Amino acid sequence: MFTGIVQGTGKIVHIHQPSADFRSHTVALPEHMAHNLQIGASIAHNGCCLTITQINGNQATFDLMAETLAKTNLGSLKTGDSVNLERAARFGDEIGGHVMSGHIIATTPISRIEQNAHNRTLYFRLPPSLAAYILPKGFIGLDGCSLTIGDVTAHEFNVHLIPETLQRTLFGSRQVGDSINIEIDTQTQAIVDTVERVLAQRKAA
Repeated sequence: MFTGIVQGTGKIVHIHQPSADFRSHTVALPEHMAHNLQIGASIAHNGCCLTITQINGNQATFDLMAETLAKTNLGSLKTGDSVNLERAARFGDEIGGHVMSGHIIATTPISRIEQNAHNRTLYFRLPPSLAAYILPKGFIGLDGCSLTIGDVTAHEFNVHLIPETLQRTLFGSRQVGDSINIEIDTQTQAIVDTVERVLAQRKAA
């Protein structure tokens, strides 16, 4: 379980890809995230839950299977690229964002960016298959960040980012066209799916 509060960014220092449907990568973790690492522990990379398979000092290695490569932006990473990182939440931790599973459902590109002196607004293409779950003022996970959705149109949605988010995460350097991982809020998904199922049953009756 994760909270969507990115704790830092890490740099990809090595990639091993023996086949098209499998790769492993090694990440140099920031010092404050590298204590008490254990093989088998989970760390979210751009919101995607990955399991530590090897540890060497502050460097940790993770395996990425075919489903991860297909559904997330991790398969396009190169050595030297950075990722948003969050270690798994522990019972008793403060939940500053919202409960997230680390299961990426899709990716979407940044369609445009608006910037002023204190804020940055990012617009994303609205995936039609996810439109029912992306609601104004609802929660969404974007590259591992727990964010509040701003406006939603037929083709786009946006989020408003404060300077702290821009400084702490990769969103300070993201550009138009960059592919972003999406995790839908599970409570929103459950409510929407239940209502649609009940309405369909009533219509069929």
